[in-house]
Amino acid sequence: MAAIPNGSAPSTPSVVGINFGNTYASIAEGLAECIANEDGERQIACAVSFQGEEMYIGNQAKHQLVKNSKNTIIGFRNLLGKKFSEIPQNQPTTSAPVVQHPSIADEPAYKVEVLQASPSPLPPSTATNTPAASIAPTPRSEPMLVERILTVSEVTTIFIKSLVQSAEDFLGTKVQGAVITVPSWFTDSQKGALESCAVEAGVKVLQLLDERAASIATTTTEAWSSKLRPDRTQLLVDLGASSLSLTLLSIREGLGYVLASSSSTDVGADQLDDALIKFFAADFTKKTKTPLKVAPATELVDQRAEAKLRLAIEHTKRTISASPGAATCSIESLKEGLDYTGTVNRLRFDMLAAPIYTAVSSAALDLLKSAEIDAYDVDEIVYVGGTSCLPGLDEHLCVAGGFSEDIDTPFSLGTVVGGGVGDPTTILARGCAIQAAVVASIPEDEDHDLLKSAYQGNSELNQISATSRTIGLLFPNASEGDADKLGGTWIPIIAKETPLPARRTVQFDVGLTTESKKVACEVWEVTEAIRIEKTKPPKVEYSDDEDAGEDEDDEEIEVKHKSVKKEKLLGALEFDAKLGIQAKGKGPAAGTWSTTLQTRFIVSISGSLDVDVSEVGPDGATASLKVSSS
Repeated sequence: MAAIPNGSAPSTPSVVGINFGNTYASIAEGLAECIANEDGERQIACAVSFQGEEMYIGNQAKHQLVKNSKNTIIGFRNLLGKKFSEIPQNQPTTSAPVVQHPSIADEPAYKVEVLQASPSPLPPSTATNTPAASIAPTPRSEPMLVERILTVSEVTTIFIKSLVQSAEDFLGTKVQGAVITVPSWFTDSQKGALESCAVEAGVKVLQLLDERAASIATTTTEAWSSKLRPDRTQLLVDLGASSLSLTLLSIREGLGYVLASSSSTDVGADQLDDALIKFFAADFTKKTKTPLKVAPATELVDQRAEAKLRLAIEHTKRTISASPGAATCSIESLKEGLDYTGTVNRLRFDMLAAPIYTAVSSAALDLLKSAEIDAYDVDEIVYVGGTSCLPGLDEHLCVAGGFSEDIDTPFSLGTVVGGGVGDPTTILARGCAIQAAVVASIPEDEDHDLLKSAYQGNSELNQISATSRTIGLLFPNASEGDADKLGGTWIPIIAKETPLPARRTVQFDVGLTTESKKVACEVWEVTEAIRIEKTKPPKVEYSDDEDAGEDEDDEEIEVKHKSVKKEKLLGALEFDAKLGIQAKGKGPAAGTWSTTLQTRFIVSISGSLDVDVSEVGPDGATASLKVSSS
């Protein structure tokens, strides 16, 4: 799937992709480049704040948490489409609390204080028989402090309208449509509420795209990586502020299929923030001899100082993720007018984050176990979310998870930071922008109504199935490598977990017998597994000057290999080759015959398999087979 530039065709409308998270949001357009808002920020905080007659949105609103927390609203996305009775009560909060709407039953809302603008003065009297004092206009009164009740939908509408306005200011044209991300756990009512808010904000919703699908749209483009195989197994790690989502995907020629998924609210970036706050608070107390209490202290905590620390460590985390050295945390007037500057190096940071790293790797192992997939079978790890930019997380997960040493990650590809295509903070927005360009390019006519309906969330066309085993060709009587254990040369055509319907065309050379020049092959379903061999490490030879120590038996190490086992014979093909070529020269292959074959496999939704094998060239021999596969 490729991005369609906005300016490449006059008929393509101006569309954007919006990653709408619970903590941060981002926008991308056209070539899937992330858009910066008027403050130059590509990661826009999901926050709305009211102070006097002013309203702040984004990162400006988040800074209001320090001295205006009661009028600052955050975390509203996850409450969208929920009833007030469904929201846990009496939870500690550092922002405007959620209350029951006074006039709408079971509707969550926020109560904030704003200054209501004073009314305009009365016009001066035009009568001629009135006193002079009556002719003067009524003086303007002062603004009044009033309470304002905002529903979650109203707050969401305000925020989405701000995002779209930033995109229109950047593009210089009106946004005609958008694809917006939704978590996989969003209910139909939550999706409906989000779409209604977007429409109220003046945005045409082209599609509500699952966050996992948005990731696939980005990671299957040529810009992602040209060295990755088109068929691979991918682990998606989405580490948010208050939750962890893991998804195991099979990527097959640009199409994704969910093998297993899990989510947990016990792991999140907030835990790392809490650990950093405690570390810097203790450091501040040590340097200044001024006690600084932060949650969950039993005594009264210094809420304003804690809010300043929570904002400052955002910069600290970004620095430590992009630099191998130390990162600073600088705050002016942290407490009692005392400024603070502290540092944390990579080793100390990873020690503080170790519980998060361990929880992520444990959740990944549990997911692989539930899906009955060995970690050695995972070809790629993709990270989503700002916290997953941390190199320590990648190092710990790759080692503790038991993945292959050559597994591909944004860190190994060198694309994890800098706002590029591999940056975890931009992946979802880029995927939405790519999808938006695709949906917007579909013509508006009756012939394409069925295609457009496939992009709707409840479409039956989205209910897909996949192959359960790998299907391919086995050429008997060969003697090449590990394929001998199958009795011939094995050529996989359609991998397991490939979404249906599927079509694959493969071209390769095959040897012919000198006498008959026949081509004979079998169509098999096979199962793939991991074979474990235990070997002893090579002995270390010591020089005469070195002490070898006590002789101890070296522990055996496990070496994993991929293996293939035949499961079901689907059919056989045989024909006489007409276009064989004889090798010339004096080498070991001299005098042998070979030909080039092209095979096409088509598996329908029902599971029927059509196989065509033909020689490449005019008047080449062909053979066909039609069977029912699993």
